[in-house]
Amino acid sequence: MDRAKSGWVSGFVGVLIFSGSLPATRVAVADFDPLFLTLARACIAGILGAALLLILRQNRPARADLAALGIVSMGVVIGFPLLTALALRHITSAHSIVFIGLLPLATAVFGVLRGGERPQPAFWVFSTLGGAMVAGFSLLQGFSASAAGDLLMVGAVLLCGLGYAEGATLARRLGGWQVISWALVLSVPVTGPLTLLTWPDSLSGIGTPAWLGLAYVSLFSMLIGFVFWYRGLALGGIAGVGQLQLLQPFLGLLWAAALLHETVGWSMIAATLAVIGCVAGAKRFAKPERAGVPLVPEVRTGTRS
Repeated sequence: MDRAKSGWVSGFVGVLIFSGSLPATRVAVADFDPLFLTLARACIAGILGAALLLILRQNRPARADLAALGIVSMGVVIGFPLLTALALRHITSAHSIVFIGLLPLATAVFGVLRGGERPQPAFWVFSTLGGAMVAGFSLLQGFSASAAGDLLMVGAVLLCGLGYAEGATLARRLGGWQVISWALVLSVPVTGPLTLLTWPDSLSGIGTPAWLGLAYVSLFSMLIGFVFWYRGLALGGIAGVGQLQLLQPFLGLLWAAALLHETVGWSMIAATLAVIGCVAGAKRFAKPERAGVPLVPEVRTGTRS
């Protein structure tokens, strides 16, 4: 299999893993406090990431990269998991997945702000239309009976888009999976003690599904998914493989229906399709890279000398 095809396959595996995150989170928050769940998943993944970096003897990031790694940590390690966990106490995972349809667009917008890209005017047309679709759907659904849940999902998507954009830029220098591993490691001094402080008073009332949900979001959503995802971006190209995120709402809706037996109505499917169409149009008219920066970054697996 050539480099580009390998990237697309790896990217799809990453998206498939991510698509199960929201249903798994909803199962976990049934018994776990959202704050504990956020901290525990990051702490567990951080310990595993540190082991991976040590075993493969990866070079330490430069001091200049620490601020950017902090942004990645704030966006995808803490911000997105915490806000989605809080949101899923108010809305169903199927409804929340509609908002995930805006994630590729949020990543592109932050690529403009952080990377200096200059998309064509049509990009902003699709961007505005996509946002209007989500807002309209929320209003028609009565704001999911929870304005707080919808607003939390909007904040989660914005933070995750920022983390993805910053991580993609860093991956050109540090390597793909190394970015999420270092971001997780840097968060352990905070997430570790806070995990202990927020530890449940009793574990007797926590069911097996909640433990399985915690295991999934810790091992797969927080670490393994990013290994495949960033590898896919590095091998197949950020702009091309990044479009695989558009499949995530469809896959997530299937997870929600199959595992949680949630009702996925035609209006929700139609809204998801409309949002994905707008995101696809925006992506088409957005320049994927700055001048002089290669689309396909080098995959770094070098060891420490």
